[in-house]
Amino acid sequence: MNERQVGAGGTPGGGFEFLAGLVMAAGGGYMLLNQVEVVTSFWHFWGANSFGLTLLPLLAGAGLLFFNGRSMAGWLLTTLGLAIILAGILMNMDIYFRPTSLFNTLIMLVLVAGGIGLIARALRPHPGAADREGPQA
Repeated sequence: MNERQVGAGGTPGGGFEFLAGLVMAAGGGYMLLNQVEVVTSFWHFWGANSFGLTLLPLLAGAGLLFFNGRSMAGWLLTTLGLAIILAGILMNMDIYFRPTSLFNTLIMLVLVAGGIGLIARALRPHPGAADREGPQA
């Protein structure tokens, strides 16, 4: 029983190109993200030094949930409090690209772009690939 073998994306051929593109894109992405520095700044959500204020909905919701685990208001306040805290953390992050040479930056970007290009190429059918795979049943 001969089963038809297919490559990346369910099309004949392209398995090696997909793997090479994945390695290139992952390597370039790692190198690029390794140059990024993430730091936090002061909590300025709704005014200066307001982190304690953002905890109030979470604490009120947790209190309601301990009193009644089925309280819709408790679940709403807890979810809203967590969302406010997460938004505050994300809004207070500063992201910087560390200084590097132009050559290193170009290598990183070419690896990412070339890898994505190879992955996209691998997902297209390759003419004649079905003929190389042997007889079809």
